[in-house]
Amino acid sequence: MHITSPSNPRIKNVVRLTTNRRHRDQERLTVVEGSREVRRCLDAGVIPTEIYLCPELMASDDQDMADRLLQLAIRNSQFFTVPPEIFAKIAVRAESGGLLLVIPYTQTALDDLPLSPVPFLVVVEGAEKPGNVGAILRSADAAGVDGLILCAGGTDLHNPNVIRASLGTRFTVPCAEAPTADVLAWLRQRGIAAVAATPDGAALYTAADLTGPVAIVTGSEAEGLSQEWLAGADARVTIPMRGVADSLNLATSTAILLYEVLRQRG
Repeated sequence: MHITSPSNPRIKNVVRLTTNRRHRDQERLTVVEGSREVRRCLDAGVIPTEIYLCPELMASDDQDMADRLLQLAIRNSQFFTVPPEIFAKIAVRAESGGLLLVIPYTQTALDDLPLSPVPFLVVVEGAEKPGNVGAILRSADAAGVDGLILCAGGTDLHNPNVIRASLGTRFTVPCAEAPTADVLAWLRQRGIAAVAATPDGAALYTAADLTGPVAIVTGSEAEGLSQEWLAGADARVTIPMRGVADSLNLATSTAILLYEVLRQRG
């Protein structure tokens, strides 16, 4: 089906999914746009409910993706083509390459996170910016983290900006959301040490033993970690600051700590 009107109900719904968290949560649907993001989404086995293609904007080397999506549409999904002006309305990024999916929510319960023999997790409390969560997912994917856990509100894993900023690694890193108390109890039950990053940490992050089962825990830039995490953590570490700034960007701090785990593990 070819859609040419910006007032089409489907186009309006995609815009609402992109911009309105309450609507996303009600529909249990979110949006994926961009060639790399769409490819990683499909490689993870996610079946879209709706597919939107703008042939005029697609790169020539994405033709295989168009064929793949058409086959999906024949079996499972609704397939729509749109002109550039309509695609510009539903896509947040101008460089999305004419590919956009509407997908169901994908999430893993804490108990279903696939842990390695020596678990390696990242926990983020109260993350405010979806771009930071997306960047943390990229670092987590690169560092081989078993999973990412979000807790205590903040942005949600289904925000399209998280998916975009992660470059599609939202679909390669198992993710869960749970309250702080539940996460702390879950880590203790499995013998996974919670290492909390805080400016008031008792030791430099390089001095902590991160070779065993570990969860790196970081908090929002505005508030840092809650007292619940600081009191419940097995260790509190700090990243040295030699200038006038008292903290680093959340995604940057998390990446430093994740790669320290890799360094110590050889």
